[in-house]
Amino acid sequence: MIWEKITGHEKIKEKLKESIANERVSHAQLFSGNNGWGALSLAIAYAGEILASEKGESIKQKVSTLQHPDIHFTFPVTSTEKIKTPTSNQFFKEWREFILENPYGSLYDWLEFNEVEKKQGAINVHEAQEIVKFLSLNSYEGSYKFNIIWLPEMMNDATANKLLKVLEEPPKKTIFLLVTEREDLLLPTIISRCQLVKLNRLSDEEIAQFLIESKGLPELDAKRIALASNGNLDIALKNIDSANEEFESYFVQWVRNAFMAAKNPSVLKNLVSWSNELSGWPREKQKQFLNYCSEIFRQALLRTYQAENLVFMKLGAEGFNWEKFTPFIHGANIEDLLQEINESSYHIERNANAKIVLLDLSIKLTRHIHKKSA
Repeated sequence: MIWEKITGHEKIKEKLKESIANERVSHAQLFSGNNGWGALSLAIAYAGEILASEKGESIKQKVSTLQHPDIHFTFPVTSTEKIKTPTSNQFFKEWREFILENPYGSLYDWLEFNEVEKKQGAINVHEAQEIVKFLSLNSYEGSYKFNIIWLPEMMNDATANKLLKVLEEPPKKTIFLLVTEREDLLLPTIISRCQLVKLNRLSDEEIAQFLIESKGLPELDAKRIALASNGNLDIALKNIDSANEEFESYFVQWVRNAFMAAKNPSVLKNLVSWSNELSGWPREKQKQFLNYCSEIFRQALLRTYQAENLVFMKLGAEGFNWEKFTPFIHGANIEDLLQEINESSYHIERNANAKIVLLDLSIKLTRHIHKKSA
Protein backbone atom coordinates (compact mmCIF):
# COMPACT_ATOMS: atom_id res chain seq x y z
CA MET A 1 0.00 0.00 0.00
CA ILE A 2 2.13 2.82 -1.32
CA TRP A 3 0.89 6.28 -0.38
CA GLU A 4 0.71 7.59 -3.93
CA LYS A 5 -1.28 4.61 -5.18
CA ILE A 6 -4.13 4.93 -2.68
CA THR A 7 -7.26 6.22 -4.36
CA GLY A 8 -8.66 9.58 -3.18
CA HIS A 9 -8.39 11.39 0.18
CA GLU A 10 -5.81 13.87 -1.08
CA LYS A 11 -6.54 16.50 1.59
CA ILE A 12 -6.27 13.93 4.36
CA LYS A 13 -2.97 12.67 2.95
CA GLU A 14 -1.60 16.20 2.98
CA LYS A 15 -2.58 16.70 6.62
CA LEU A 16 -1.04 13.37 7.61
CA LYS A 17 2.17 14.28 5.75
CA GLU A 18 2.26 17.59 7.61
CA SER A 19 1.94 15.80 10.96
CA ILE A 20 5.02 13.72 10.08
CA ALA A 21 7.02 16.69 8.80
CA ASN A 22 6.19 18.73 11.90
CA GLU A 23 6.85 15.76 14.22
CA ARG A 24 3.34 15.99 15.63
CA VAL A 25 2.19 12.40 15.14
CA SER A 26 -0.49 11.45 17.67
CA HIS A 27 0.11 8.18 19.52
CA ALA A 28 -3.51 7.06 18.89
CA GLN A 29 -5.49 7.81 15.76
CA LEU A 30 -8.92 6.68 14.65
CA PHE A 31 -9.46 6.29 10.90
CA SER A 32 -13.22 6.34 10.44
CA GLY A 33 -14.96 5.52 7.16
CA ASN A 34 -17.30 3.05 5.50
CA ASN A 35 -16.10 -0.20 4.02
CA GLY A 36 -14.73 0.38 0.54
CA TRP A 37 -13.45 3.88 1.23
CA GLY A 38 -9.88 2.70 1.80
CA ALA A 39 -9.37 3.51 5.49
CA LEU A 40 -7.27 0.42 6.18
CA SER A 41 -5.01 1.00 3.17
CA LEU A 42 -4.57 4.61 4.22
CA ALA A 43 -3.61 3.64 7.77
CA ILE A 44 -1.05 1.09 6.58
CA ALA A 45 0.45 3.57 4.12
CA TYR A 46 0.59 6.20 6.88
CA ALA A 47 2.58 3.81 9.08
CA GLY A 48 4.94 3.33 6.15
CA GLU A 49 5.39 7.08 5.75
CA ILE A 50 6.19 7.51 9.44
CA LEU A 51 8.79 4.73 9.38
CA ALA A 52 10.27 6.03 6.11
CA SER A 53 10.77 9.45 7.70
CA GLU A 54 13.30 7.82 10.04
CA LYS A 55 14.56 4.79 8.13
CA GLY A 56 14.35 5.79 4.48
CA GLU A 57 12.03 5.09 1.55
CA SER A 58 13.15 1.48 1.07
CA ILE A 59 11.31 0.45 4.22
CA LYS A 60 7.94 1.07 2.54
CA GLN A 61 8.20 -2.19 0.62
CA LYS A 62 8.09 -4.21 3.84
CA VAL A 63 5.13 -2.19 5.06
CA SER A 64 3.12 -2.41 1.84
CA THR A 65 3.57 -6.20 1.70
CA LEU A 66 2.62 -6.52 5.40
CA GLN A 67 6.01 -7.94 6.34
CA HIS A 68 7.35 -5.29 8.69
CA PRO A 69 8.10 -6.79 12.13
CA ASP A 70 7.25 -3.58 14.00
CA ILE A 71 3.65 -3.48 12.75
CA HIS A 72 1.22 -5.68 14.63
CA PHE A 73 -2.24 -6.25 13.16
CA THR A 74 -5.35 -6.92 15.18
CA PHE A 75 -8.57 -7.94 13.43
CA PRO A 76 -11.76 -9.94 14.04
CA VAL A 77 -11.36 -13.72 14.09
CA THR A 78 -13.54 -16.66 15.00
CA SER A 79 -13.01 -20.16 16.29
CA THR A 80 -12.56 -23.13 13.96
CA GLU A 81 -12.39 -26.89 14.44
CA LYS A 82 -8.65 -26.59 15.04
CA ILE A 83 -8.52 -23.24 16.85
CA LYS A 84 -10.76 -22.83 19.88
CA THR A 85 -9.25 -19.65 21.31
CA PRO A 86 -8.44 -17.59 18.21
CA THR A 87 -6.19 -14.55 18.01
CA SER A 88 -5.02 -12.51 15.05
CA ASN A 89 -1.52 -14.02 15.12
CA GLN A 90 -2.98 -17.44 14.39
CA PHE A 91 -4.61 -16.11 11.22
CA PHE A 92 -1.94 -13.70 10.05
CA LYS A 93 -0.87 -15.80 7.05
CA GLU A 94 -4.47 -15.83 5.78
CA TRP A 95 -4.94 -12.16 6.71
CA ARG A 96 -1.89 -11.09 4.74
CA GLU A 97 -3.04 -13.04 1.68
CA PHE A 98 -6.55 -11.62 1.97
CA ILE A 99 -5.52 -7.97 2.33
CA LEU A 100 -2.93 -8.09 -0.45
CA GLU A 101 -5.57 -9.61 -2.72
CA ASN A 102 -8.41 -7.30 -1.68
CA PRO A 103 -7.39 -4.32 0.49
CA TYR A 104 -10.94 -2.92 0.27
CA GLY A 105 -12.63 -6.13 1.43
CA SER A 106 -15.38 -6.23 4.06
CA LEU A 107 -15.69 -8.24 7.25
CA TYR A 108 -17.99 -10.65 5.42
CA ASP A 109 -15.35 -11.06 2.68
CA TRP A 110 -12.75 -11.86 5.35
CA LEU A 111 -14.96 -14.46 7.05
CA GLU A 112 -15.89 -15.94 3.68
CA PHE A 113 -12.20 -16.12 2.77
CA ASN A 114 -11.73 -18.37 5.82
CA GLU A 115 -14.90 -20.35 5.03
CA VAL A 116 -16.54 -19.28 8.30
CA GLU A 117 -18.98 -16.75 6.84
CA LYS A 118 -21.87 -18.09 8.92
CA LYS A 119 -20.03 -17.12 12.10
CA GLN A 120 -19.42 -13.67 13.51
CA GLY A 121 -15.90 -12.36 13.90
CA ALA A 122 -14.82 -10.76 17.15
CA ILE A 123 -11.79 -9.28 18.88
CA ASN A 124 -11.70 -11.10 22.21
CA VAL A 125 -9.86 -10.52 25.46
CA HIS A 126 -7.06 -12.92 24.46
CA GLU A 127 -6.28 -10.45 21.68
CA ALA A 128 -5.65 -7.72 24.25
CA GLN A 129 -3.05 -9.94 25.86
CA GLU A 130 -1.33 -10.36 22.49
CA ILE A 131 -1.26 -6.57 22.06
CA VAL A 132 0.33 -6.07 25.48
CA LYS A 133 2.88 -8.78 24.69
CA PHE A 134 3.81 -7.09 21.39
CA LEU A 135 4.17 -3.70 23.05
CA SER A 136 6.56 -5.14 25.64
CA LEU A 137 9.06 -6.07 22.92
CA ASN A 138 11.78 -3.76 21.66
CA SER A 139 11.39 -2.29 18.20
CA TYR A 140 13.11 -4.51 15.63
CA GLU A 141 14.13 -1.55 13.44
CA GLY A 142 14.85 0.78 16.34
CA SER A 143 12.01 3.10 15.34
CA TYR A 144 8.28 3.27 15.94
CA LYS A 145 6.07 0.30 16.70
CA PHE A 146 2.50 0.18 15.41
CA ASN A 147 -0.64 -1.65 16.39
CA ILE A 148 -3.16 -1.38 13.54
CA ILE A 149 -6.60 -2.50 14.71
CA TRP A 150 -9.12 -3.23 11.96
CA LEU A 151 -12.75 -2.91 13.10
CA PRO A 152 -12.19 -2.12 16.80
CA GLU A 153 -15.98 -1.96 17.15
CA MET A 154 -15.83 -5.78 17.14
CA MET A 155 -14.08 -5.76 20.53
CA ASN A 156 -16.03 -7.04 23.50
CA ASP A 157 -16.14 -4.92 26.66
CA ALA A 158 -13.27 -6.75 28.36
CA THR A 159 -10.99 -6.23 25.36
CA ALA A 160 -11.99 -2.58 24.98
CA ASN A 161 -11.26 -1.84 28.63
CA LYS A 162 -7.82 -3.46 28.43
CA LEU A 163 -7.04 -1.47 25.28
CA LEU A 164 -8.19 1.69 27.02
CA LYS A 165 -5.55 1.21 29.73
CA VAL A 166 -2.82 0.89 27.11
CA LEU A 167 -4.06 3.95 25.24
CA GLU A 168 -3.91 5.97 28.47
CA GLU A 169 -0.23 5.12 29.07
CA PRO A 170 1.30 3.93 25.79
CA PRO A 171 4.96 2.82 25.62
CA LYS A 172 7.37 5.29 24.07
CA LYS A 173 7.33 5.53 20.25
CA THR A 174 4.21 3.35 20.00
CA ILE A 175 1.40 4.34 17.67
CA PHE A 176 -2.13 2.91 17.59
CA LEU A 177 -4.04 3.20 14.33
CA LEU A 178 -7.66 2.12 14.74
CA VAL A 179 -9.67 1.61 11.56
CA THR A 180 -13.42 1.68 12.16
CA GLU A 181 -16.55 1.52 10.06
CA ARG A 182 -18.85 2.18 13.03
CA GLU A 183 -17.41 4.89 15.20
CA ASP A 184 -20.69 5.04 17.14
CA LEU A 185 -20.14 1.52 18.51
CA LEU A 186 -16.84 2.35 20.19
CA LEU A 187 -16.52 3.30 23.83
CA PRO A 188 -16.60 7.11 24.13
CA THR A 189 -13.50 6.88 26.32
CA ILE A 190 -11.58 5.21 23.48
CA ILE A 191 -12.73 7.80 20.96
CA SER A 192 -11.72 10.62 23.30
CA ARG A 193 -8.15 9.30 23.46
CA CYS A 194 -7.74 9.14 19.68
CA GLN A 195 -7.17 11.79 17.07
CA LEU A 196 -9.98 11.40 14.57
CA VAL A 197 -9.21 11.01 10.87
CA LYS A 198 -12.64 11.23 9.23
CA LEU A 199 -12.84 9.87 5.69
CA ASN A 200 -15.45 10.75 3.09
CA ARG A 201 -16.80 8.48 0.37
CA LEU A 202 -14.76 8.26 -2.81
CA SER A 203 -16.03 10.29 -5.74
CA ASP A 204 -17.41 8.58 -8.84
CA GLU A 205 -14.55 10.15 -10.82
CA GLU A 206 -11.91 8.71 -8.46
CA ILE A 207 -13.39 5.23 -8.66
CA ALA A 208 -13.77 5.37 -12.43
CA GLN A 209 -10.16 6.51 -12.83
CA PHE A 210 -8.99 3.65 -10.60
CA LEU A 211 -10.92 1.12 -12.68
CA ILE A 212 -9.48 2.52 -15.92
CA GLU A 213 -5.88 2.64 -14.71
CA SER A 214 -5.75 -0.48 -12.53
CA LYS A 215 -8.23 -2.79 -14.24
CA GLY A 216 -8.03 -1.59 -17.83
CA LEU A 217 -11.76 -0.97 -18.13
CA PRO A 218 -13.12 1.12 -21.00
CA GLU A 219 -14.11 4.59 -19.84
CA LEU A 220 -17.85 4.03 -20.33
CA ASP A 221 -17.86 0.78 -18.34
CA ALA A 222 -15.73 2.34 -15.60
CA LYS A 223 -18.13 5.26 -15.22
CA ARG A 224 -21.18 2.98 -15.13
CA ILE A 225 -19.64 0.77 -12.43
CA ALA A 226 -18.43 3.80 -10.47
CA LEU A 227 -21.94 5.27 -10.41
CA ALA A 228 -23.31 1.94 -9.17
CA SER A 229 -20.77 1.67 -6.35
CA ASN A 230 -22.03 4.65 -4.30
CA GLY A 231 -18.48 5.66 -3.40
CA ASN A 232 -17.49 2.13 -2.36
CA LEU A 233 -14.47 0.73 -4.18
CA ASP A 234 -15.08 -2.76 -2.79
CA ILE A 235 -18.50 -2.83 -4.49
CA ALA A 236 -17.03 -1.42 -7.69
CA LEU A 237 -14.41 -4.17 -7.86
CA LYS A 238 -17.02 -6.85 -7.24
CA ASN A 239 -19.29 -5.41 -9.92
CA ILE A 240 -16.61 -5.88 -12.57
CA ASP A 241 -17.17 -9.63 -12.53
CA SER A 242 -20.59 -9.89 -11.00
CA ALA A 243 -24.00 -8.77 -12.16
CA ASN A 244 -25.57 -9.62 -8.77
CA GLU A 245 -27.66 -12.35 -10.40
CA GLU A 246 -28.49 -13.96 -7.07
CA PHE A 247 -29.56 -10.71 -5.43
CA GLU A 248 -31.56 -9.75 -8.51
CA SER A 249 -33.46 -13.04 -8.41
CA TYR A 250 -34.40 -12.62 -4.74
CA PHE A 251 -35.34 -8.96 -5.22
CA VAL A 252 -37.68 -9.83 -8.10
CA GLN A 253 -39.32 -12.61 -6.04
CA TRP A 254 -39.77 -10.16 -3.19
CA VAL A 255 -41.43 -7.31 -5.06
CA ARG A 256 -43.61 -9.67 -7.14
CA ASN A 257 -45.02 -11.29 -4.02
CA ALA A 258 -45.42 -7.91 -2.33
CA PHE A 259 -47.45 -6.66 -5.30
CA MET A 260 -49.72 -9.70 -5.30
CA ALA A 261 -50.12 -9.93 -1.52
CA ALA A 262 -52.06 -6.66 -1.38
CA LYS A 263 -54.91 -8.21 -3.38
CA ASN A 264 -54.34 -11.85 -2.53
CA PRO A 265 -53.51 -12.43 1.15
CA SER A 266 -52.74 -16.10 0.46
CA VAL A 267 -49.54 -14.93 -1.24
CA LEU A 268 -48.25 -13.90 2.19
CA LYS A 269 -47.04 -17.47 2.63
CA ASN A 270 -44.58 -16.82 -0.20
CA LEU A 271 -43.20 -13.83 1.68
CA VAL A 272 -42.88 -16.01 4.77
CA SER A 273 -40.93 -18.60 2.76
CA TRP A 274 -38.78 -15.86 1.24
CA SER A 275 -37.99 -14.44 4.70
CA ASN A 276 -37.18 -17.88 6.08
CA GLU A 277 -34.81 -18.61 3.23
CA LEU A 278 -32.90 -15.35 3.55
CA SER A 279 -32.70 -15.74 7.32
CA GLY A 280 -30.38 -18.69 6.67
CA TRP A 281 -27.83 -16.41 5.01
CA PRO A 282 -24.89 -15.00 6.96
CA ARG A 283 -25.78 -11.63 8.50
CA GLU A 284 -23.26 -9.74 6.42
CA LYS A 285 -24.81 -11.16 3.25
CA GLN A 286 -28.28 -10.16 4.46
CA LYS A 287 -27.02 -6.59 4.97
CA GLN A 288 -25.41 -6.56 1.53
CA PHE A 289 -28.68 -7.67 -0.02
CA LEU A 290 -30.61 -4.92 1.76
CA ASN A 291 -28.09 -2.37 0.48
CA TYR A 292 -28.63 -3.77 -3.00
CA CYS A 293 -32.41 -3.36 -2.62
CA SER A 294 -31.97 0.26 -1.56
CA GLU A 295 -29.93 0.96 -4.66
CA ILE A 296 -32.51 -0.68 -6.94
CA PHE A 297 -35.27 1.48 -5.45
CA ARG A 298 -33.13 4.61 -5.94
CA GLN A 299 -32.51 3.67 -9.55
CA ALA A 300 -36.21 3.10 -10.11
CA LEU A 301 -36.93 6.54 -8.66
CA LEU A 302 -34.50 8.15 -11.09
CA ARG A 303 -36.24 6.54 -14.04
CA THR A 304 -39.65 7.54 -12.71
CA TYR A 305 -38.55 11.16 -12.89
CA GLN A 306 -36.89 10.78 -16.31
CA ALA A 307 -33.29 11.02 -15.06
CA GLU A 308 -32.29 8.27 -17.49
CA ASN A 309 -28.71 9.52 -17.78
CA LEU A 310 -28.19 8.62 -14.11
CA VAL A 311 -29.70 5.13 -14.31
CA PHE A 312 -26.98 2.49 -14.39
CA MET A 313 -28.84 -0.54 -13.01
CA LYS A 314 -31.75 -2.27 -14.68
CA LEU A 315 -33.26 -5.59 -13.70
CA GLY A 316 -33.23 -8.08 -16.54
CA ALA A 317 -34.74 -11.14 -14.87
CA GLU A 318 -36.94 -13.19 -17.18
CA GLY A 319 -40.53 -11.98 -17.11
CA PHE A 320 -39.74 -8.87 -15.07
CA ASN A 321 -40.69 -5.59 -16.73
CA TRP A 322 -38.40 -2.83 -15.47
CA GLU A 323 -40.36 -0.10 -17.26
CA LYS A 324 -43.65 -1.14 -15.64
CA PHE A 325 -42.06 -1.53 -12.22
CA THR A 326 -40.33 1.84 -11.88
CA PRO A 327 -43.49 4.07 -11.79
CA PHE A 328 -44.43 2.39 -8.50
CA ILE A 329 -41.36 4.00 -6.90
CA HIS A 330 -41.84 7.73 -6.49
CA GLY A 331 -41.52 10.69 -4.16
CA ALA A 332 -44.43 9.62 -1.97
CA ASN A 333 -42.94 6.27 -0.94
CA ILE A 334 -39.17 6.29 -1.56
CA GLU A 335 -38.32 7.81 1.81
CA ASP A 336 -40.41 5.24 3.68
CA LEU A 337 -38.96 2.36 1.67
CA LEU A 338 -35.35 3.37 2.29
CA GLN A 339 -35.99 4.05 5.96
CA GLU A 340 -37.58 0.63 6.49
CA ILE A 341 -34.64 -1.08 4.75
CA ASN A 342 -32.09 0.88 6.78
CA GLU A 343 -33.85 0.01 10.03
CA SER A 344 -33.98 -3.67 9.06
CA SER A 345 -30.26 -3.66 8.32
CA TYR A 346 -29.65 -1.95 11.68
CA HIS A 347 -31.60 -4.62 13.59
CA ILE A 348 -29.93 -7.48 11.73
CA GLU A 349 -26.52 -6.04 12.57
CA ARG A 350 -27.52 -6.14 16.22
CA ASN A 351 -28.45 -9.82 16.09
CA ALA A 352 -32.22 -9.43 15.90
CA ASN A 353 -34.14 -12.46 14.65
CA ALA A 354 -33.68 -12.21 10.88
CA LYS A 355 -36.88 -14.13 10.10
CA ILE A 356 -38.98 -11.63 12.03
CA VAL A 357 -37.09 -8.59 10.71
CA LEU A 358 -37.32 -9.64 7.06
CA LEU A 359 -40.97 -10.69 7.28
CA ASP A 360 -41.87 -7.41 8.96
CA LEU A 361 -40.04 -5.54 6.18
CA SER A 362 -41.87 -7.59 3.55
CA ILE A 363 -45.29 -6.79 4.99
CA LYS A 364 -44.42 -3.10 5.10
CA LEU A 365 -43.29 -3.30 1.47
CA THR A 366 -46.75 -4.52 0.42
CA ARG A 367 -48.17 -1.30 1.85
CA HIS A 368 -45.57 1.19 0.66
CA ILE A 369 -45.24 -0.11 -2.88
CA HIS A 370 -48.94 0.47 -3.57
CA LYS A 371 -48.92 4.00 -2.18
CA LYS A 372 -50.17 6.53 -4.73
CA SER A 373 -47.79 9.20 -5.96
CA ALA A 374 -48.53 12.74 -4.85
